[in-house]
Amino acid sequence: MRLAVKGVSRAFGGVYAVRDVSLSVEPGELRAVIGPNGAGKSTLFALIGGQLAPNAGTVSLGGVPVQRLPAHRRARLGVGVVFQAARIFAGMTACENVMVGAHATTRAGFLAGALRLPAHRRDERLIRSRALACLERTGLAAWADRPAEELPLGQQRALQLARALCAEPKLLLLDEPASGLRAGERERLATLIGDLRAEGLTMLLVEHDVAFVMRLADRVTVLDLGRVIAEGTPAEVRADPAVIAAYLGTTERADVTRTGTTEKDGTTEETAQTTGTAHE
Repeated sequence: MRLAVKGVSRAFGGVYAVRDVSLSVEPGELRAVIGPNGAGKSTLFALIGGQLAPNAGTVSLGGVPVQRLPAHRRARLGVGVVFQAARIFAGMTACENVMVGAHATTRAGFLAGALRLPAHRRDERLIRSRALACLERTGLAAWADRPAEELPLGQQRALQLARALCAEPKLLLLDEPASGLRAGERERLATLIGDLRAEGLTMLLVEHDVAFVMRLADRVTVLDLGRVIAEGTPAEVRADPAVIAAYLGTTERADVTRTGTTEKDGTTEETAQTTGTAHE
């Protein structure tokens, strides 16, 4: 599924978090979005996912304008989302958490579910089988019947990815999936994302870990102060003077470490520590 963002802007209290941003993600492509703290990455992610509506501009999926559609309607069109903060349903098993991701793809309606009609039971068997396959793929098969809240943070992040994959998305949005992961978990995640890319899944990756982005992305868009300052291949972006000044640092080895997030006005406000010459 092709994603096209054209001239998108979003302001809060008269201050633009994103201003006149355009980018596209071609079918089967992995496009990454990077930028310093306060660049507007989280706001752009929310505008694409449907958690926010733009003040101006358009967001299209497969040629269909969706900028006024809520997130659940975009999910039905094939958009899967993995948020930066681990979001699980406490009191449910890991498998049940993953099954929730496929709710938008079920054919049987509410009445069929309430009455446990055959159509609902068929859907449930199919979705459970799909959920178990997604758990296997993300390395969580052993946790399938355990309460989701018992999973360590790294496994909870993997659970979110399994849930998104269970819906069989045409476009997968990833918001800092590597944040807070140990080296081994990060490597497994990179391998899985690389496999999904090889299979032709269209993905948009927002990430602070520059090395993680550069090894995976086909193209990279760089934001600073809500605007696009550069885009191109990883090699082109790494060598761009504007990017070096704004984000990577003069040594091109800026070390960006996520320290936390806070929620404000329905969006994610990022806090980070950087070395090099990266600035907020």
